[in-house]
Amino acid sequence: MIIDLPSTSTVAISKKLVALRQDTGAMALGRVLTLIIVVDEQEADEAIEAANDASRQHPCRIIAVVIGNKRGASRIDAQIRVGGDAGASEVVVARLYGALTEHGRSVVTPLLLPDSPVVAWWPSEAPANVSKDPIGSMAQRRITDAAETKNPRQSLLNRAQTYAGGDTDLSWTRVTLWRGLLAAALDQRPFEPVIEATVTGGSDSPSTDLLAAWLAETLRCKVTRARSRAGTGMISVRLDRKSGPVDLVRPDGTVATLTQPGQPVRRITLARRATAECLADELRRLDPDDIYEETIRKGLPRVGRKSTTASDAIREGDAPSTEEAAAEARKLARAHQAGSAAMVRAPDPEQRKSTTATVKKAAARKLDKAKAGRASPSDTSTKSATKAAATSTPTKATAKVGAKKATAKVGAKKATAKVGAKKATAKVGAKKATAKVGAKKATAKVGAKKVTVKKAAAKRTATTKEGS
Repeated sequence: MIIDLPSTSTVAISKKLVALRQDTGAMALGRVLTLIIVVDEQEADEAIEAANDASRQHPCRIIAVVIGNKRGASRIDAQIRVGGDAGASEVVVARLYGALTEHGRSVVTPLLLPDSPVVAWWPSEAPANVSKDPIGSMAQRRITDAAETKNPRQSLLNRAQTYAGGDTDLSWTRVTLWRGLLAAALDQRPFEPVIEATVTGGSDSPSTDLLAAWLAETLRCKVTRARSRAGTGMISVRLDRKSGPVDLVRPDGTVATLTQPGQPVRRITLARRATAECLADELRRLDPDDIYEETIRKGLPRVGRKSTTASDAIREGDAPSTEEAAAEARKLARAHQAGSAAMVRAPDPEQRKSTTATVKKAAARKLDKAKAGRASPSDTSTKSATKAAATSTPTKATAKVGAKKATAKVGAKKATAKVGAKKATAKVGAKKATAKVGAKKATAKVGAKKVTVKKAAAKRTATTKEGS
């Protein structure tokens, strides 16, 4: 749900938030912090979207202070987003115009969640000293992004000079996975010190500068910063040891290869981290980052300004070749696909059903062929005739002749069935004949009785005549 409040005040915004809380439930009870975004109008939508994604891991109230036109009358155009339009947070967008652009803290203070930590984020250009900024001074954590500034290297140097507890930069968060992989590689045998290190990355990549500074401060060795063309980001790291180099190379910005002496080459997913992912990592902890402080204040001076190009470093053997790393990655990918293709897999349930039905049909066909092969014409007719001759009457003999005329494919069961049927017919015929004979006998008896009656009547008539 999105509610627009044009030309409003902080009091009206607070009342509207309270009314929404009463209508939709206690929205603020599950919020763990207040995230303040200070951004200009061109980058406001992108920054709010990234904050919404990060709030799915850390529910919070997002207050976006959008710096508008500094000329003209002072006013606040506000917008409140809750529900599906705000992720797992509630968003208050306050666009400031005129003299109000210099008083962001006064606008933000009435909208803060009570008794909750405050985090301030500048997605692009930030004040020279964020800890002294009016909004930054009220925050426990202050997040900047040197990669989005006009001069990333100078921005890092400014952060080093004005560092205060709670400061951090998303360029530092982007190399977290690189630092973890390199630390894990050095934790394995042989436990040898690193003699020299070379870090290769884009000329405009502050993450490359911070990783080189971290290695210089942690390993206390010589670190060379090799430059590639702008926009390429982090490319490779080589750690030289007595037993051989440890190479971590990401030629395509997605998949990296890790090469160590005495171990097979490994492919590692190492994609570039999105802003929302990095922001969520920084919101996970609100205490000062001591490693970042040591890196930016002590490590950067160790790297120095002298650097070399990536091609020169590869040619001199100081940095790994990205082409060789890409070829090795493709080789490993093909080997992985071949291994997956050769693996025996269980059939799908539908495929298993169809296979079972096919096997049953094939077995039934083979069984029918075997039965037909065992039952020859001469054997079938001879066995049927012998059995009928031993157990039947002259009528069965007739059935025997009929069985001989039957085809060879008729089985013994069919012949027996025919014999039984003819037996039943013969019995019915015999019963009918017996009934006819009985009927004739009865007719003959009736006729004899009639003759006897007639003879008796004739005798009585003759006797009567003689008496008269």
